[in-house]
Amino acid sequence: MKLGKKQELFARQVPRLIDKAHELGFEVRLGDTFRDPRTHGEYGVKKGYGHYRSCHKLKTAIDLLLFKKGKYLTKTKDYEKLGFWWERQHIDNRWGGRFNDGNHFSMTHWGSM
Repeated sequence: MKLGKKQELFARQVPRLIDKAHELGFEVRLGDTFRDPRTHGEYGVKKGYGHYRSCHKLKTAIDLLLFKKGKYLTKTKDYEKLGFWWERQHIDNRWGGRFNDGNHFSMTHWGSM
């Protein structure tokens, strides 16, 4: 699948991800989505924070900040139920909890993270 189509598919899935988070009783704030190459380097180049092959650089990743009763949840375990659900939605979906980045939800492309 071409990158543009993958980006469109990812964008269609993100609202469902947020809806699922609400269904599970979380409040949601948005974190990183696109990481600008001027700050983070082109795909495959390490610059700034994050992985050099980050899906954020491809516009196929989002970091969600989950809250319960006004408290920001920072532990990977807090995101587990949502992460496992996300991975079941598409063969290319990945949850960052697999690599200790619990608030990261992505769709792989070109071996991206």
